[in-house]
Amino acid sequence: MSSLIRNRRGQRFPAPASIAGVSLLVLATTAVAQEAEEAKPITLDVVQVQAERERATGPVKGVVAERSASGTKTDASLLETPQAVSVVGREQMDAQQVQSIVEATRYTPGVRAESFGGDSRNDWFLVRGFPSQEAGYYLDGLQLFSSSFATWRLEPFGLERIEAVRGPSSVLYGGTNPGGLLNLVSKRPPTEPLRRVEAGINEYLNGYGAVDLGGPIGQSEQWFYRVSVLGRGGNTQVRSIDNNRLFIAPSLTWKPTDRTSLTLHGSYLLDRTRGQNFLPYVGTVVDAPYGRIPTDLFTSDPSMDRFARDQGLVGYEFEHRFDDTWTVRQNLRFGRLGIDFQTLYGVGHATTPEDAKLARFNFVTTPRSSLFTVDTQAQARFTTGPLRHDVLFGLDYKHYRLNDAQGFEATDALDLLAPVYGSYAPTGSRYNLSRTRQNQLGVYLQDQLQLVERLRLVLSGRHDWVGVQLTNPLLAAASYEGRDSAFSGRAGLLYTFDSGLAPYVSYSRSFNPVAGTNAAGELFEPELGEQLEAGLKFQPEDTRLSLGLSVFELRRENFLTTDTAFQTLQIGEVRSRGLELEANANPVQGLSLIGSASYYRLRITEGADFEVGKAPVGVPELQGSLWADYTLQGGVLQGFGAGAGVRYVGASFANRNNSLEVPGFTLVDAGVHYERAQWRAAIHASNLLDRTYVSSCSSETACFYGDRRRAMLNVGYSW
Repeated sequence: MSSLIRNRRGQRFPAPASIAGVSLLVLATTAVAQEAEEAKPITLDVVQVQAERERATGPVKGVVAERSASGTKTDASLLETPQAVSVVGREQMDAQQVQSIVEATRYTPGVRAESFGGDSRNDWFLVRGFPSQEAGYYLDGLQLFSSSFATWRLEPFGLERIEAVRGPSSVLYGGTNPGGLLNLVSKRPPTEPLRRVEAGINEYLNGYGAVDLGGPIGQSEQWFYRVSVLGRGGNTQVRSIDNNRLFIAPSLTWKPTDRTSLTLHGSYLLDRTRGQNFLPYVGTVVDAPYGRIPTDLFTSDPSMDRFARDQGLVGYEFEHRFDDTWTVRQNLRFGRLGIDFQTLYGVGHATTPEDAKLARFNFVTTPRSSLFTVDTQAQARFTTGPLRHDVLFGLDYKHYRLNDAQGFEATDALDLLAPVYGSYAPTGSRYNLSRTRQNQLGVYLQDQLQLVERLRLVLSGRHDWVGVQLTNPLLAAASYEGRDSAFSGRAGLLYTFDSGLAPYVSYSRSFNPVAGTNAAGELFEPELGEQLEAGLKFQPEDTRLSLGLSVFELRRENFLTTDTAFQTLQIGEVRSRGLELEANANPVQGLSLIGSASYYRLRITEGADFEVGKAPVGVPELQGSLWADYTLQGGVLQGFGAGAGVRYVGASFANRNNSLEVPGFTLVDAGVHYERAQWRAAIHASNLLDRTYVSSCSSETACFYGDRRRAMLNVGYSW
């Protein structure tokens, strides 16, 4: 008796269980020959064993992911996807004790995390040099679109993996940033019991407690649940700024058969913190006559400053497989978001740096938004002659509503050397009372073709229709309405060798609707993206190693810029040329290695006269990182381990004519951990050497300090 199994490249070879079964049968036959002739022969059953394949939305073993759904919206091999996609799994997040989404992407190529420094309000990030937090933030394949100050945020404790898709991706996702996106994959109900509690506290006395429970309901083989809960509270590196959060995410899966599943999921997140310091270039990046502004100085006022986020999400994921050819899916989610933000923010020195006084504005905004998204898919796998097809048909719809209110007025300056806090009330003035309604309908078609045994071609096309309504009674023309449509496309070619080497080339176009009007009262045109990319992937069979190299040229057209009179113009084009390297490995049991490097050359090719040929503000052209973690597998210290990493971010510019430079910086992270039975304890420090640095500047009057050292003690128990 024998059995054959097929590896991911289509090669057939005997299953280990079959080989073992044949060997046992031979030994048994030999033994029988030595018995009496009248003895009956012994027959042994052959047991077939096959390791469970990694699922695109499931856990990542170690730091080397093999599959993803973000690049193709199907459960696809990363090696066979002609696009740069990076995956941060749950094990990596736990090893680095990440407390935010941007912290989790610090070691990811192509992603510039914390692009506005240490901010407890929002996740800011660049992908391939372009800001992506507004249109490039996704949860389980559905967009969390942000506009104005109505920003969504997610808790990493509720996630299984974070996937960075680099390059234009609106062919599958609709309007999105041309640089790329982050798709965050939620924890799902497990089929085996899961019970975990953990708690931690850092050196600023900010502590948290969390619970993660899941598994079958009773003795059922059809119903499964999961509940993830986290509470956090305490101080930050800036005096008077707390970082408090409550997060709860229940989910329920019904799986009546192997072919059908329905998962209901929801989450509620409550954030309570304060505004971020806006500091001048002179006094942070370079010395002022009084020196440098302390990193712990709070430049707003405790009497009125607050940032409150109340966010709720609810939805479902449905899948049914009719047969080996047809599968249908539908993902749906509705979310509501409320922000209450008031602050005194700095706008530079009031007179001269010698005076050491920070001019401030009293700012308030109270946006309320809702977002409904639904994505319906039909997938068909079939063969036509020598071609194997994996076809995806899709129809998705998004409805976004935003009621916004914003106001500001000048207020008292703050003495940076001897700050005195007073009693302030939020400003009563308003310059914006807008209502925005946006509907977007898209249809898409994708075919992943296998032309020969190892040559693969991906063809994707999509058309979107967008309608926007904007009203603001404070403007001369109080109402605007516009409609537009756009086509997005992608073509990618990839060849896999026996060695695990896979070169590829791809071309893609994308678009992104832009809200707002120009000086003539006309709605802005959609932003366009175009990219040509070539790359090389290497993932040998039966090894825990993944290497990636990508080179690209990416153009972003119709982006917004301003002239010297502060008029908003849609005349901009930015070109990004770059190279990215990635290496993830688990070479031996207990050892994890992560490395990345990114180099970009960004230039404004169209825009205001004074900025053409210059680099965009706040975008470093070079960054790299390296992380290693090892856990002892035996001996008296079995379960003890240590990890360390180094991160480098290159220089950027603080103004549009590139005359003010923000220096690059190198940071070190390190930690130790010990795991025994069901217990795990760890101490981890980011920015271990406590380096003071400016993460970036968005202008000469808006610079942001990065995170100082943050050491955290964490203890967890599973049963």
